[in-house]
Amino acid sequence: MRAVVTLAARERLNRLERVQIASEIVATYCLARWWVLRLSFTEAVSAARDVQSPRSAFLSDAEVHSAGMRLGAAVQRTLRMLPVDSRCLVTALVLTRMLARRGIATTFVLGVRAQPRFAAHAWVERGRVALLPTAPEFQRLMEI
Repeated sequence: MRAVVTLAARERLNRLERVQIASEIVATYCLARWWVLRLSFTEAVSAARDVQSPRSAFLSDAEVHSAGMRLGAAVQRTLRMLPVDSRCLVTALVLTRMLARRGIATTFVLGVRAQPRFAAHAWVERGRVALLPTAPEFQRLMEI
């Protein structure tokens, strides 16, 4: 298994590490799309977490939080540049999988808004802190 680039370090990633992260995001996106098309919602989240991973116990809470935020931003930036469906559900599945590969436990949250028009939104949290954008008008419907 190839090494997983961690994002806990404070310095910028070099070009090779950025390419590795982008490649991992694209490959994980392909998996996430397959899960969304063929599995139930809860099965898709379970599949995203079903990966052997190193322990992140050697990282402090601050480093884990930093890694989650940086990886969330990288996932959003990369998927936004591609001509693909980068809606919140797929983005959250990609981030969940990538953090699971790094041994970082997260909560997958599905929220809804009833007014002014019904809408649903998915995001990822670590310790009740959102790692992907959300909005206060979305009420928690389910946490996985």
